[in-house]
Amino acid sequence: MQKSNKNIAWFKEVTKDDIPSVGGKGANLGEMTRANIPVPPGFIVTVNAYNGFLKKANITAKIRTLLKPLDPNKSKQLQQIASEIKKVIMESSISPELASEIKQAYKELGLGLVAVRSSATAEDLPEASFAGQQSTYLNIQGEDAVVEAVQKCWASLFESRAIYYRIQHGFDHFKVGIAVPVQRMIPSQTSGVMFTIEPVTSDSEKIIIEAIYGLGEGLVSGEVTPDLYIVNKKDFSIISKMISQQKHQLSLNSDVANKDNNAWHPIPVQAQEKQKISDDDIIRIARLGQHLEEHYQFPQDVEWAKTGDDIYIVQTRPVTAIKETAEEEPEIEATAILVGVSASPGLASGPVKIIHDASEIDRVLDGDILVADMTTPDFVPAMKRAAAIVTDRGGRTAHAAIVSRELGIPCVVGADKATTKLSNKKIITVDGSHGKVYKGKVARRITTTLMTNILKESIATKTKVYVNLAQPELADRIAARNVDGVGLLRAEFMVAQIGEHPSYMLKENRGDEFIDKLYTGLVTFAKAFNPRPVVYRTTDFKTNEYRELIGGQEFEEVEENPMLGYRGASRYITDIATFKLEIEAIKKVRKEYKNLWVMIPFVRTVAELRQTKEILEAEGLKRSDDFKLWMMVEVPSNIFILEKFLEVGIDGISIGSNDLTQLTLGIDRDSARLATTFDERNEAVVTALERAIKVSKSMGVTSSICGQAPSDYPELTEQLVSWGITSVSVNPDVIGSVRAIIAKAEAKLKTK
Repeated sequence: MQKSNKNIAWFKEVTKDDIPSVGGKGANLGEMTRANIPVPPGFIVTVNAYNGFLKKANITAKIRTLLKPLDPNKSKQLQQIASEIKKVIMESSISPELASEIKQAYKELGLGLVAVRSSATAEDLPEASFAGQQSTYLNIQGEDAVVEAVQKCWASLFESRAIYYRIQHGFDHFKVGIAVPVQRMIPSQTSGVMFTIEPVTSDSEKIIIEAIYGLGEGLVSGEVTPDLYIVNKKDFSIISKMISQQKHQLSLNSDVANKDNNAWHPIPVQAQEKQKISDDDIIRIARLGQHLEEHYQFPQDVEWAKTGDDIYIVQTRPVTAIKETAEEEPEIEATAILVGVSASPGLASGPVKIIHDASEIDRVLDGDILVADMTTPDFVPAMKRAAAIVTDRGGRTAHAAIVSRELGIPCVVGADKATTKLSNKKIITVDGSHGKVYKGKVARRITTTLMTNILKESIATKTKVYVNLAQPELADRIAARNVDGVGLLRAEFMVAQIGEHPSYMLKENRGDEFIDKLYTGLVTFAKAFNPRPVVYRTTDFKTNEYRELIGGQEFEEVEENPMLGYRGASRYITDIATFKLEIEAIKKVRKEYKNLWVMIPFVRTVAELRQTKEILEAEGLKRSDDFKLWMMVEVPSNIFILEKFLEVGIDGISIGSNDLTQLTLGIDRDSARLATTFDERNEAVVTALERAIKVSKSMGVTSSICGQAPSDYPELTEQLVSWGITSVSVNPDVIGSVRAIIAKAEAKLKTK
């Protein structure tokens, strides 16, 4: 359905591709709902509603005028202007029609208590997050109260921290929209956060769970130091537990005379030092995390809540700031003056600057060690100047921890009484890798182990290591890594950001607009990785996904099984006019950067490949020294008669092991019930992989793999190398570890 012109969208109507309409948080809530993850039900007041409010209230010009003189590095001026803009928004009226729509949706949800959250269109994306920019309102009840909370969320798009963030990242203030999910409130007895990768060392074999009593806001704000549980991702055994004392919890305020919906309540002494959730619940939550990571094909940062026997997921987003190697650094041989929780790795020394309130952040200068009870999003400008951060309270998922990892600076949280034990201007050293603080300036002893780890980041391998990417925001950051290029550039995220069906835009004589927007996304990758190759997989939307775009219903039929329906090469040879839009965007990029190559997905027959190649050549995309044409190998027919496909004339293949496995074994890869049977190491799948690589090698065609298998199974990666695979393309979080596996496999081959 077309959501961009709607004011209200229910979770069940929304997918992860709907960020332009419902923001990052809203898109993930919808995606999880449709994937049968236990998510409390709700609806979203869309970006369209926010834009309509701005237009009817006629306040955009006024906000721009207020922003014009702003110097974002002047904290007091920034806070003053933010306050004035929020006042303008809150004093403007929501139209009666929109207010009525919100109230009606609230009634359909069942009235009662709800959580009202902000969901911006530039949040919850890898490498673009800085936690907590906009506001959340919990335990809201009543029609008018819900409408007011929605307006407060809109206003929070202009919090000082959000304005600062957008300026730093080059986002136009009025091209970042905001939606507002309204979700049934879970009266959490316990709640917490989970990372499906160890957030400090990026160890992908561990799941980290933090738990507290009461509402999760007490954890993410840093008010409470949580229990910490570490789970082995492979067998779900509990590796370790660290139980923290909790003296108070945040929950519903029962005092009707008090205007605050939530209040801190004391916890009985006998419960303060108990484990917050049972071992069985730890494993249940970890399994949900594993399911989410497999669904999104990327490590996840998850918020959960438990009431009675029920566990709910209330938010998920990609993990930001993933390290290339999970190797630990040796401890410093000195006596620590403070010990806390390791929150962001690294070592830094500098003078202490104790900050008690966000109003004092101007005191933090470049190279200072910021010391605070805890940080809030308003601390971010000072955090960017700091060499390291130390807080009294909080866990690995507190604000200070998340932002420090994104900034790449050391951080120690939960270092009790740091603000009283340390003194301003005194030099200290912060070891974020081990959660320790030392007096004076000290250095880490360089051991043989550490030197090995440092050298590991610059390993060279004959087998190329490519990366799978989709989001332009990641291009520069990932291009700086030890990676040989992009082995799979997905089109779908960029097309979803455009938001309109290409055939619909063509019908409206706006084909050039689609070309320009797709070019903008593609050129970002080509420029960042130049001269390394960027292998662009042409659009592989399925009909149900295309129908979600504006105008999509006019051009897409409803299919019973879109996974096996009208997709990939079948589209290109029957809807040539639309395919030509994509080709023109590719050609436009290649006028500037010759490193953009093309890969054709889901090719069922030799005739489809031949016809697709003819279309490309007719439009000027002919194979040459600087233009390579690849084909995805993901359909069993590709394996059975691979020689005939290669004889058409292509330069490379890339094995899509996810689709190849599901089509070989006849398993829906999203089926939770069959998850244990879905395994790329199955004998039939391994036989297919071996044939694909060896036949390609014998015919002088390069071979690659871009599915999940190399990331998950080191032993399979070794087999791929032994058969002669040319390259492996993996998710960003495992670039370093997969390269190390390949180096080991290549060394074994040499000895043989």
